[in-house]
Amino acid sequence: MSLSTGRACAAALRERNFNVVEVDAGPDLYAVLTDLKPDVALNCLHGRWGEDGCVQGLFEWMRLPYTHSGVLASALAMDKQRCKEIFQLHNLPVMQSHVLPKAEVMADHVMSPPYVIKPNNEGSSVGVYLVQEGANTPPQLDESMPEFVMVEAFAPGRELTTTVMGDRALTVTDIITTGWYDYDAKYKEGGSSHVVPADIPPHIFDLCMDYALQAHNALGCRGVSRTDFRWDESKGADGLILLETNTQPGMTATSLSPEQGQACGISFPDFCAWMVEDASCDR
Repeated sequence: MSLSTGRACAAALRERNFNVVEVDAGPDLYAVLTDLKPDVALNCLHGRWGEDGCVQGLFEWMRLPYTHSGVLASALAMDKQRCKEIFQLHNLPVMQSHVLPKAEVMADHVMSPPYVIKPNNEGSSVGVYLVQEGANTPPQLDESMPEFVMVEAFAPGRELTTTVMGDRALTVTDIITTGWYDYDAKYKEGGSSHVVPADIPPHIFDLCMDYALQAHNALGCRGVSRTDFRWDESKGADGLILLETNTQPGMTATSLSPEQGQACGISFPDFCAWMVEDASCDR
């Protein structure tokens, strides 16, 4: 996903006459960037190290302006439980959750099904288990799962998402899938379809826009972020729940955030150019 985002953004920036050098980030990143002396780093990385404040710390230390959120906001957003605690402090609606030892979670139900088990610091629905209502026993988790995992009450309903660009919420997308919105549904062709702008009641649309901007500001995000929701139509406004905020949303031309930009009249090359021009350091 990071490579796809990088290739797409590089091509888009070249359309706007930026001088772009693509770097496949590795242990030698500091040395590579020192040799290149770039004006800006467009951070296209996803997941741990690239999205959790680590590479942002390297950029800060180098005093290299970079896109998206800074060290603290990135770390908070990537830590799902900490992120939810911040949301709760700002009276944003979230589902009950706990971070517990993997062995305890596999031994017995730690909350009444349905619930979700997932790593506390991964993205893209990696390592997510849905424990269905009526399940007699919890699942046996894969060995690759961390020693502590998040267990979260399942939020039913429609999958909605809103991108924030600077100080502006763009629009709302309704993500349509035939089942669980997992990794395949997100990234495989035909895994999901998008309705943008979402065909939902105006007050729910406005709440998504407001909540996304509040979440962005509560975490201290900058640049582009995307906040994901579940909406249980049977409960009206009370059924709208924040799932998480992504500080490094996917950035191919057909990804959710650029798609929302297109709906607002912002072309993908212009979207990428805005991110570069918005880049900064926190220090």
